[in-house]
Amino acid sequence: MEENIKTRVVGVDISNELTTFAIVDIRGNIIAEDSFVTIDYQDVNNFVSTLSERIVSLVEEHVGYEKIRSVGVSCPSASFISGNVVNAPNLPWKGVIPMAAMLRDRLGLAVALANDAHVSALGERTFGSAHGMKDFIVINIGVGLGSCFFSNGHEHQGFEGFAGEIGHTCVVGNGRVCGCGKKGCLEAYVAAKGIIRTAQELMEASNEPSLMRDLEKLTPRTITECCNKGDAMAIEVYRRTGHMFGVGLANYASIVDPQAIILTGGISHAGKWLLDPTRESFEDNIFGNMKGKVKIIVSQLDDRERDVLGASALAWEVPEYSLFK
Repeated sequence: MEENIKTRVVGVDISNELTTFAIVDIRGNIIAEDSFVTIDYQDVNNFVSTLSERIVSLVEEHVGYEKIRSVGVSCPSASFISGNVVNAPNLPWKGVIPMAAMLRDRLGLAVALANDAHVSALGERTFGSAHGMKDFIVINIGVGLGSCFFSNGHEHQGFEGFAGEIGHTCVVGNGRVCGCGKKGCLEAYVAAKGIIRTAQELMEASNEPSLMRDLEKLTPRTITECCNKGDAMAIEVYRRTGHMFGVGLANYASIVDPQAIILTGGISHAGKWLLDPTRESFEDNIFGNMKGKVKIIVSQLDDRERDVLGASALAWEVPEYSLFK
């Protein structure tokens, strides 16, 4: 019967800092949303209980629980295949976390879980820069470095659901220790901690004056602000970062042959300081037949809104299930 057709889902974006959740209708309109600080919950059971309670409260306040079809969840180091968060290097919970099953048990609804880069790609395909594209890569660069690529209109997830882990490809033999435990990962050079490490190494290696030396807190954002003020050492931080990033992206593109690479996440907003050296390095290292043909663009969507909407798109892909039919 028509009155039993459910036209609302819940999209959840679990990031390293903030967990955002929203009620989204079938047209992609956000009806209501809320958030809380992820790292306030060092125990995953407390986190899942709080998230479930907050989702129920938001839904009951705005649309009623019987109107919700399913829940989609974006999380770093998550697998759509298993529904687990596995050995997330930048989250407070370690080991294998059956996040989808834990939420389904508490909410009584179908739950789909996927890697944050996978969900960002769904958001870009449905609402953003990848709309109409069949072959593209979405890169999420912030605290970590993840990706998802679409081939012939379909996302490639791999056997265990971990395809696209560009951040944990080795670019420097016996290099920096990464949060995953390996050495020389691309993430250790171009994600947030890697950029800060490069800045610290440059300051330690010379007595050259730099606005970075006077910063109360050294972050990618404050380094970008120093670049905007013409600080040569800060500009060199992003030049080195962009060079390494471009090499990694060129290797990736040479394998999957995308129409475009779409950059998302906080560090993508560093602007020309990151993009110019990245594009130069990319063109220097890409397979010759692809040179000049792959666009590197920055997402025009708000990061958090895109990822919540992407998670809502994911929710529609899981078979409907409810204890409340």
